[in-house]
Amino acid sequence: MRFFLRFFLLSSFLGSSLLAAEDPPNFVFILVDDLGKEDMGIEGSTFYETPYIDSLGERSLRFERGYSACQVCSPSRAAIQTGKTPARVGITDYISVAGRNQPEQWKRNTKLLPAPYTPELALEEVTLAEALKENGYRTFFAGKWHLGADGFTPEEQGYEINKGGFHWGTPPGGYHSPYRNSKLSNDEPGAELPLRLGRETADFITEKAEKDEPFFAMLSFYSVHGPIHCSEERWKKFQAKAEEMGLTDRTEPRFLFDRTREVRQVQDHPIYAGMMAALDDAVGLVLEAIEKSGEKDNTIVIFTSDNGGVSSGDGFATSCLPMRGGKGRQWEGGIRQPYYIAWPGVTDEGGTTETLATGMDFYPTILEIAGLSLRPDQHLDGISLVPVLKGKTVEDRPLFWHYPHYGNQGGEPSAIMMTDEWKLIHYFEDGRNELYDVTADLGEQNDLAVEHPETVTQMEKVLMDWQKEVGAALPSENEKYNQKQDEQQRAKMASEGNPQRERQHAAFLDPDFAPKGGWWDQPKAPRPIKD
Repeated sequence: MRFFLRFFLLSSFLGSSLLAAEDPPNFVFILVDDLGKEDMGIEGSTFYETPYIDSLGERSLRFERGYSACQVCSPSRAAIQTGKTPARVGITDYISVAGRNQPEQWKRNTKLLPAPYTPELALEEVTLAEALKENGYRTFFAGKWHLGADGFTPEEQGYEINKGGFHWGTPPGGYHSPYRNSKLSNDEPGAELPLRLGRETADFITEKAEKDEPFFAMLSFYSVHGPIHCSEERWKKFQAKAEEMGLTDRTEPRFLFDRTREVRQVQDHPIYAGMMAALDDAVGLVLEAIEKSGEKDNTIVIFTSDNGGVSSGDGFATSCLPMRGGKGRQWEGGIRQPYYIAWPGVTDEGGTTETLATGMDFYPTILEIAGLSLRPDQHLDGISLVPVLKGKTVEDRPLFWHYPHYGNQGGEPSAIMMTDEWKLIHYFEDGRNELYDVTADLGEQNDLAVEHPETVTQMEKVLMDWQKEVGAALPSENEKYNQKQDEQQRAKMASEGNPQRERQHAAFLDPDFAPKGGWWDQPKAPRPIKD
């Protein structure tokens, strides 16, 4: 079969690098939801345990300045699938099933109304899966999609097999069976969702390897997005570990208030640690399947996250320090991600690079590795990172972000421009700018805008020109905004949020802790679906 596929590919793309390839390479793309860059042992975490992910990172080129295309999920996912910036695609916020974050349904007391966004990925886009499928690849998707309802699911966007991908951005049944997922059958009650998705992916890899068919498998975990659930056994392990590490007798604040919300400062959440362990075990199943398939030397593995870890809002589950912020926020904790590419025989084991990379770059990078012609009219906003993977360089370029929304985690409507040294944040509420040197100030504590006014002016102009070029939608004035109520609410949150959060999260470490309704891996009545 490979012979005929090679003949097809070669005859279709004469002159490409595939002429020298013995076999079309396989691809396994692992996308984790809400995973912070600092959440793995290889990145410095001492509380979470991720031996399988660490082993993958050790044989990858790790992009220390690898970024998601947005600080929330759906836009980043659209960018990976299309190679286009979210502003150009029109998906600039997470897709709410009920549309509650669209301006016409906006209920929050904010100075601006969020910009409207497109609620699904247009079928006119030629996705990465479609580009590979057109050239003989077998395509597979498992897990979170969150790019549209029926008619816009993975099956309509180039994936032959879909296990669990549909409209919802959070698993409606939680992280244990029954899953309540129309695209995924149930396991025995209490079975773990990430392990199920890992097994489905492993089975696909095994099957295609046995048939000698090149494949593109995308494992898009729902983990570690809320709800924050794990089994009692996993919780017990990490509650005991927290005691051993002296984390249960914490005297310093676990949360500090940063501008709009309280932000977690330490990794000590035993339930989240249990989720991380389940995620890692699932990654291990996939890596084992690649090893046993005999295709390890011909399989490129990519590992990344769709946005930063949730240090504020949602589950308040992890810390992104030394970076500021986290998911939904405009600082490095919200957009800088684990960004690993393992290309056997090409990438140096344990290698790192400071090259700027973003979610739009995966599309052209994969095409070039596969020896296929690039599609510059499709992946308009990405570049191939193949030269970097081979130890060379690419031309310097700026990166841009556009988030005309209020994040559930405290993020403010803003746009960002980044160069190798400078990071400009432009705020839509009042037009102010912040300027950071993130190479020297990773925590973004020293705003240099006043000291470098010419740099701010130049970068703001480039940013505004870029917004016009991509057709970026902008927020509008909220005529119902009540400034006094807003100030009172912020003051209340600043004074009351931290103490309440401290009590809640200290309770997770109590040896007698038990969740209301019982442990999540035990059979129980289905939980209600929440948007």
